[in-house]
Amino acid sequence: MNDLLRLWKLFRPYRGWMLAGFAISLATLIANVALMAVSGWFITAMAMAGAAGVAMNYFTPAAMIRGSAIARTAGRYFERLITHEATLRQLAGLRVWFYRKLEPLAPARLQQYHSADLLSRIRADVDALDNLYVRVLVPSLVAIVAGVGFFLFTALFDLRLALVLLAMLLVAGLLLPWLSRWLGAAPGRRLVEAEAQLRQVAIDGTQGLSELLVYGAAEAQAERIDALSRDLIREQDRMSRIAGFAQGAVGLCANLTLWAFLWIGIPLVESGVLPPPQLAMLALFALAAFESVAPLPLAFQQLEATLTAARRLFAIVDTEPAVAEPTGPAPQPQDNGIAIRGLRFGYPGADRPALDGLDLDLPEGRRVAIVGATGSGKSTLLNLLLRFWAPDAGEMRLGGEPLEAFPGEQLRDRIALVSQHPHLFDASIRENLLIAAPDASVGLIEQACATAQIDRFIADLPEGYDTWVGETGVRVSGGQARRIAIARALLKDAPILLLDEPTEGLDAPTERALMDAIRRLMQGRTVLLITHRPVALAEMDEILVLDQGRVIERGSHEELLRAQHYPRLLGLDNAL
Repeated sequence: MNDLLRLWKLFRPYRGWMLAGFAISLATLIANVALMAVSGWFITAMAMAGAAGVAMNYFTPAAMIRGSAIARTAGRYFERLITHEATLRQLAGLRVWFYRKLEPLAPARLQQYHSADLLSRIRADVDALDNLYVRVLVPSLVAIVAGVGFFLFTALFDLRLALVLLAMLLVAGLLLPWLSRWLGAAPGRRLVEAEAQLRQVAIDGTQGLSELLVYGAAEAQAERIDALSRDLIREQDRMSRIAGFAQGAVGLCANLTLWAFLWIGIPLVESGVLPPPQLAMLALFALAAFESVAPLPLAFQQLEATLTAARRLFAIVDTEPAVAEPTGPAPQPQDNGIAIRGLRFGYPGADRPALDGLDLDLPEGRRVAIVGATGSGKSTLLNLLLRFWAPDAGEMRLGGEPLEAFPGEQLRDRIALVSQHPHLFDASIRENLLIAAPDASVGLIEQACATAQIDRFIADLPEGYDTWVGETGVRVSGGQARRIAIARALLKDAPILLLDEPTEGLDAPTERALMDAIRRLMQGRTVLLITHRPVALAEMDEILVLDQGRVIERGSHEELLRAQHYPRLLGLDNAL
């Protein structure tokens, strides 16, 4: 129930559309029932008038039949139009809501989730919530209002007939949906989980197909997908069987009601209490009335699947962000220098801190490099500077102001990051560059690419800057992707530059070309470089050597060449 209430609150901006869809659905149902009932009365009355050789007014009932038919046809159209409009607005709003809740959690609180799992939640799980309005809320409200109206209408003719109709409507509209919900709860949950797992495995297999082929694991991955597909089909088969049983039971209730009306009504006709045309009208009226409850068993059977999808979304949005945003206005730093004192941080569940008492002075315009083995805390420092994580202890300042006083977005506006694996979106080169500066002119884009030494490569492409780079930039090489990232950092023109292993994994010519671009990028900026490649270290003002989160050596490149750990980390110990 709490999940339903939370969803109902999320639907608040669209309740006008939702009520309009309910009203049109109710009007369409009434038009259809009226068409059946009036048609039965009219045909029977005309037959009796013809047999008796008397005249009757057939214009009014004929007009009612034609009007009901037109209203039903128009109602079906507008019902689909309004309810689908309401549903699409809800889904669009839910995706925006979910993304706004998701963004503050990245990257710290999302590390436990696979990217394919997050994609499944933001697409498939949000899509699953359309069942709540279209298949649960609207049919349920229509069934309640229409059921009361049908009972009162039938009671005008005979209370026994009205009670029979009410009882059978309750069986078909209350008991059967409850039974369908009970039977479909477990398969519905398993169905959502199986679909999510299958999407995750399929996306993993597609994105990592080359690695699977290299390691000979493609066949095992295919077998895993087949097994998940069989599980999914098995749950779908169970749901289909439950749906078939429920729909057959609703049809049985409708036909039993028809027979009950005839059983009770024929003696009323023989006694003269009920005219024959009215019995035909009531019989067809009762049969058509079950259209109001026919969708409910299937809707409530799928309700658990809908609620499971909702819980998967709520499980993420209820997570507390790792970093709390400040409530007051952002401070105005004196400059773009960074000062760190006694910085300590440990990841949840880790047996030792990633950073343990780190001190760092990075005045404006200074270049500092950090070297260390894997796991020494280098990338953790960048995450803390970007406020993706909050430190456990210590002090971090930007321009003399505490780092925690800056809102995350305003802080990151001052920082440009070029990482070892820069992310390129599935878009054109131009669109990937404009992320940094949406209003950048063509001249600025070309100038940034020239500085990053990627302009010639782009010019040789058939579509130039409109070339599609593919998902995660698969259509460009690693060096080209990093130079695009450098051009993006140039367009951002941030005063602070963070470089995280920008030349890692590149061949020597590509590394030299990339370092030329990085030297231009570093000019006039406060730079923190993480690397263990000796190419750029000689140009750094200071180098810190980290080991298990602590600074064990510091100095210039020339000074550290005579130290104990620095040459070994760079692979220069044998050359000295």
